[in-house]
Amino acid sequence: MRDLKQLVKAYDVRGVVPDQWDENLSRAFGAAFVQVTGASAIVVGHDMRPSSPSLSRAFAEGAAGYGADVVLIGLCSTDQLYYASGSLDLPGAMFTASHNPAEYNGIKLCRAGAAPVGQDTGLSEIRELVESWTAADDTVTVPARDVAPGALSEQDTLRGYADHLLGLVDLTEIRPLKVAVDAGNGMGGHTVPTVFDGLPIELVPMYFELDGTFPNHEANPLDPKNLVDLQAKVREVGADLGLAFDGDADRCFVVDERGEPVSPSAITALVAAREIARARAAGEAEPTIIHNLITSWTVPEVVRELGGKPVRTRVGHSFIKQEMAVTDAVFGGEHSAHYYFRDFWRADTGMLAALHVLAALGGQPGTLSALTAEYDRYAASGEINSTVADQAARTAAVRAAYAVEGTEVDELDGLTVAGPDWWFNLRASNTEPLLRLNVEAKDPARMAELRDGVLAIVRA
Repeated sequence: MRDLKQLVKAYDVRGVVPDQWDENLSRAFGAAFVQVTGASAIVVGHDMRPSSPSLSRAFAEGAAGYGADVVLIGLCSTDQLYYASGSLDLPGAMFTASHNPAEYNGIKLCRAGAAPVGQDTGLSEIRELVESWTAADDTVTVPARDVAPGALSEQDTLRGYADHLLGLVDLTEIRPLKVAVDAGNGMGGHTVPTVFDGLPIELVPMYFELDGTFPNHEANPLDPKNLVDLQAKVREVGADLGLAFDGDADRCFVVDERGEPVSPSAITALVAAREIARARAAGEAEPTIIHNLITSWTVPEVVRELGGKPVRTRVGHSFIKQEMAVTDAVFGGEHSAHYYFRDFWRADTGMLAALHVLAALGGQPGTLSALTAEYDRYAASGEINSTVADQAARTAAVRAAYAVEGTEVDELDGLTVAGPDWWFNLRASNTEPLLRLNVEAKDPARMAELRDGVLAIVRA
């Protein structure tokens, strides 16, 4: 029997099509989503993967069969779906597997106002309901419900999405910029032309053709090899900067005018500075900024220097969004290039972060590397993964070696050990036999020494 626990992850549904799921199962998820949320209407969008149109249509039919009206917005980025959920005040379903290979697909679910649906907020109940409808031979039978079927309608939200984002950042006075954009054949090729239309930007497009088979490279800019083409293009055409979006275009990575990647922590600090200034100008005494424990020490330093209040969280969008709701934070950022905005229903949008970078760069005469230098104060290892047989034993060995007198230790998310001018975090993957290491220090030599010392223990 199909194991839905392998398909339903902590924050979304994701698996191989048709091996792990198909239209019949998607139809059941649509019905279960309506039953668990009690929604009378929902909005559904999808990315460019070959399986996305049929899977999203089946989900919509399942939802309509359980009485919900369904607004189909068609091709969209994940943050465009969040815009639709927020502006229409409807629960939503986005069909995408983000940066995963072409054979994968998935669903990101949210309640009205783009509030996340995860294991603790409805996703486990949805899975259990679908499991109850699944027979031993994997056939899925959705029980009939004594309600009038909902109606399916179509709506184009792309222009509204673009206008909403452009209303949150003042780009009226920026100087002309040359911007190379690598969409990776993902949804950035759909959203960027509309969002950038009318701005003083010379756009150099790369891989804007929507193609869910990803013929040029994986749509995962977190992996350095997928930035190589963009880096070369920036240097070739003399661009002021480069932007790389992942498959569903909710994350954005930035490359400076030299073709060098700008760390997401530096972008978090830059955007935080702008959002703090805006909030303080509107009368907020101490605007809150959320950052996860893997972001650079630079982020809380900058936030405090500018009169804001930094709040540290575990890694993961559900923790960021929950803390943003509790603290009414204006902005949140993660090391993985997810950026969250209070004015965007606390949801993540790489496009809005990109617009902030354009506004900051275009509002002054210097280069991006000069602009971001003040937000790049430490040497960082980046995330390094190690396959281990016993995560707990290896973590305990590292703790014994480094959690000594004079250090600070916490276990908010894995093991974090900090000294006067360095820190590292070692976290176990929830889904794979991996330990993930991040190291930061005041100078590159100290960082390398720590990195190599911890890895030697992890990989012993």
